[in-house]
Amino acid sequence: MLTLAAGSETPTGRSSFSFRKSKIPFRRTDSHVTSNGNNMPAFTGTDLTCVRGERIVFAGLGFGLAAGGALVLVGPNGSGKSSLLRLMAGLLPPAEGGLDWDGEAISEDPESHGGRLHYVGHLDAVKPVLTVAENVQFWSGMRNGGKPSEEASLKALEVLGIAHLADIPGRFLSAGQKRRANLARILSAEAPLWLLDEPTTALDVAAIAALEDAIGKHRAGGGMVVISTHADMALDDTQTLDLDDFAHHSLPGSGA
Repeated sequence: MLTLAAGSETPTGRSSFSFRKSKIPFRRTDSHVTSNGNNMPAFTGTDLTCVRGERIVFAGLGFGLAAGGALVLVGPNGSGKSSLLRLMAGLLPPAEGGLDWDGEAISEDPESHGGRLHYVGHLDAVKPVLTVAENVQFWSGMRNGGKPSEEASLKALEVLGIAHLADIPGRFLSAGQKRRANLARILSAEAPLWLLDEPTTALDVAAIAALEDAIGKHRAGGGMVVISTHADMALDDTQTLDLDDFAHHSLPGSGA
């Protein structure tokens, strides 16, 4: 059984967070989400424990996400929102517990799992020497068997309001423009699962609205979204997972 390293502390503060429109509270469950009877996949996590730098970030965490679902991650800084997204993407192995796609462990076929998701993290993935269009086409080509779609890439740039920057090298983009270019990648090639870590960072109101619309259309087609954000986004029928509920707290006198 894992224990908290001596001298480590787990954040105890809670953040104020609200989503407009309908919100469905997250409930812990050990059962798998079914595939809605339509052969649509389900993505689940069971008894997940994450350890970073000999510190238990969270433990006993579970979630279930069906086709068309959206899971919003909340919690104070350091509660493990980014770490959980990395676990979901297969970029970080859980110390305990497991992640399943439609009842099969993602660890059994990590390459297939990587091919079914888009992950947008904090780091800037825009190559400075390539134009904005070339950056998005490079990504779409990786996800489409080496066959980039110029039409899909330009459409993605139009959706996010930066089509006029298509021929501009990445090094000349502002922070907000780079963020839009990063998000255009997820629109340029299909993937059922979107994992978005603070996607609204540096975005203006118009760009956030475009992202909200893109997420809605993705979900309407059966796609899933897991998102960590401090922004007040208009997302319908979301589950909310507060990672502070799964924080590992040492017991008094335990020596941990």
